[in-house]
Amino acid sequence: MEADGFLNRRRMSAEAPGGDGGVVGASAGAEIRWLGGRIWGVSDGIVGSLSPRIGSESELQTVQLHGFPEVIENTEPDYEGLPQGASTSTHMLAGAVAGIMEHCLMFPIDCVKTRMQSLQPDPAARYSNVMEALWRIVRTEGVWRPMRGLNITAVGAGPAHALYFACYEKLKKTLSDVIHPGANSHLANGTAGCVATLLHDAAMNPAEVVKQRMQMYNSPYRSVLDCMRAVWQKEGVGAFYRSYTTQLTMNVPFQALHFMAYEYLQELLNPNRQYNPPSHMVSGALAGALAAAATTPLDVCKTLLNTQETLALHTLNSGGHISGLAHAFRTVYRLGGLPAYFKGVQARIIYQMPSTAISWSVYEFFKYVITKHHHEKRKRERDSEK
Repeated sequence: MEADGFLNRRRMSAEAPGGDGGVVGASAGAEIRWLGGRIWGVSDGIVGSLSPRIGSESELQTVQLHGFPEVIENTEPDYEGLPQGASTSTHMLAGAVAGIMEHCLMFPIDCVKTRMQSLQPDPAARYSNVMEALWRIVRTEGVWRPMRGLNITAVGAGPAHALYFACYEKLKKTLSDVIHPGANSHLANGTAGCVATLLHDAAMNPAEVVKQRMQMYNSPYRSVLDCMRAVWQKEGVGAFYRSYTTQLTMNVPFQALHFMAYEYLQELLNPNRQYNPPSHMVSGALAGALAAAATTPLDVCKTLLNTQETLALHTLNSGGHISGLAHAFRTVYRLGGLPAYFKGVQARIIYQMPSTAISWSVYEFFKYVITKHHHEKRKRERDSEK
């Protein structure tokens, strides 16, 4: 049985009349009729909550193979992989929706994280914890202040996550077939995640620069367009990619840890790799927390490169720009010592846990719905040809 790829489970059974039709799927020359609907049961172990299962062990399910009416077997629809004949746009659509929802729903916490990573914050922008920071921002600067920069983030997240998930799914399948045919490969998962990050960050980095500058305390920019114009005129187009190598240096290990942890947790919590929302959320949250904590020092450097924090530059008596990962690392240490590398770690974990949980659960949901729709469409087409 494949643990990562599409899963087919067959068992012999007798045909039972009068069953209600459920999810319909097909595979080369076979007609599948599912009897009964979906049932809800209690998941085992850490999942420990209600989760949908397709069919049950006691339900009778039938398959009529053309030319072999005496053979009856059940084949589950391919949920983990792309449906046969479907294009990569399936994963791109699911990934785009997941990315936009992830960033939009967690944006206020992302604003707090950016401010808490400030190396030389204004006295009015020094916070002790995430909730206190969020409350003070809303109370002193307005209820919409934590949402500044959301529009550019949503615009960047759509194409960035579409490329990200489509590349990941394609490479994961290809590399797994080479490295460990017929089974899951952590090396393939990690490698696919790293390569997908190259495309994601190339699309997302300019949006990150604008977003973080607008999130800072007393940001001088009136709007996204004003920020983009000011950065372009004063610092040049290179400013939008000044943190790209740092972003990659952070996100490559982040995504390698993230994807390997997610796939490993899925093997434990969802060994049959069915659509199981609680397992997707738990796996995504734990994987995100682990990767976020491990890569916080790089995230602090990335924030410094993106924001070019004015007070930090004045403290260093520098009239130029902080450029490059090495320069950022030295600056962080000079201004705050070793503890500075973990500024905002609490906010980063609090942001990443629900963020990755939302991203994976929404992505898996859309992948499941699109795959199910594809199977039903093929069934209707075959029925119309009869």
